[in-house]
Amino acid sequence: MREIIEAALAQDAVAADFAALPVPASYRGAVVRREDAGMFDGLPAAEKDPARSLRVTEVPTPELAPDEALVAVMASAVNYNTVWSALFEPVSTFAFLERYARSDAVGAARHDRPYHVLGSDLAGVVLRTGLGVRRWRPGDRVVAHCLSVELQSPDGHDDTLLDPDQRIWGYETNFGGLAELSVVKGNQLMPMPSHLTWEEAAASGLVNSTAYRQLVSRHGAGMKQGDVTLVWGAAGGLGSYATQLALNGGAIPVCVVSGRRKADLVRSMGAELVIDREREGYRFWRDEATPDRKEWRRFGSHIRELTGGEDPDIVVEHPGRETFAASVYVARRGGTVVTCASTSGYRHEYDNRYLWMSLKRVVGSHFANYREAWAANRLIAKGMIHPTLSRAYPLSSVGTAAQDVHRNRHAGKVGVLCLAPREGLGVRDAQLRLRHLSAINRFRVPAAAPGEAV
Repeated sequence: MREIIEAALAQDAVAADFAALPVPASYRGAVVRREDAGMFDGLPAAEKDPARSLRVTEVPTPELAPDEALVAVMASAVNYNTVWSALFEPVSTFAFLERYARSDAVGAARHDRPYHVLGSDLAGVVLRTGLGVRRWRPGDRVVAHCLSVELQSPDGHDDTLLDPDQRIWGYETNFGGLAELSVVKGNQLMPMPSHLTWEEAAASGLVNSTAYRQLVSRHGAGMKQGDVTLVWGAAGGLGSYATQLALNGGAIPVCVVSGRRKADLVRSMGAELVIDREREGYRFWRDEATPDRKEWRRFGSHIRELTGGEDPDIVVEHPGRETFAASVYVARRGGTVVTCASTSGYRHEYDNRYLWMSLKRVVGSHFANYREAWAANRLIAKGMIHPTLSRAYPLSSVGTAAQDVHRNRHAGKVGVLCLAPREGLGVRDAQLRLRHLSAINRFRVPAAAPGEAV
């Protein structure tokens, strides 16, 4: 690993240098273990601790399939699917690995192990490629998106997310990005933005691509200039990119956040219409079974006060059960609620009269296809959208990083240093970086004690 790190940090390293490096027989990764899958049985989700189940341990390096690449991971990031995996919710991800192993995909059987290496983001350097990979070669600096597809069915050839064998890498497959090495398909790779550090580059892949599909793509809301766009959790991982995409595309974001610091963050991005949910005390459920329609109306009135009487054309919905009914209610006549994730619960309840009688649409959105992910990454590379990394932990502290996300103690994204020995490395275009430095650092917070809120 020391030789790999030295080559990755060298400015003059070439493809031959990486091709000549020996591949380690094993590597360190953040894993959950099959034997621990029942450790949280009977506990409510809020009391489950991902730091108890996430372990950093040595695992064997897998062989490559023809369409795969082995990447030396300099940095990664925590997404909510990492939290789900670590909590074994809504099901143990070992069920995904077992199902994949039973498929006839080349090399699928490797994924069924008593451990699951997690992580759906990375920035790093290609070490090896399979015989079928033509675009990439050893030494290429890359980021990865998390859609893994087989494309053996005609269903996926108009939109790869419709492929019946599409999976989320590092969640529904093994050998994810929270590790020193990772295995990805060649068509997951994209060029690393040259003005970013390793940890900054690793922060954007999953959430930026997801927000792009939800808002910009024809498969999502098809956002246009002037659209009033309600963004839940606008200072979080997904929401911070949705807010930037809305502003960059000429829309009018209405940003819902929790707390003054997060309100200040979204205003610093250029958002003018902000609802501090914590300050306003919105509670959309009277109890577990009873929605509060008065709160829907109060929320809708608040939005109209901010917008000059307009309801949202688009609602970027990802909290799920807690907010979904309010989202359907406040969307304008003919508007679109585009939904993913459901971090507060998957069982949504809403009043269908407000959907059908007002001709609204609910659009399901699940990550992005390669074309959408590439377009989203291009915006990062051109300095039009910026990473929202708030903090980076070493791989050994990945449990604390996952705790931050689970407890909502973070803003933006939480990064993880894998092979990168410290923060601040990997930049190749210092001039472009200098032009955007304040925006790149907008979400950064000073170093804090483990578990301290931001």
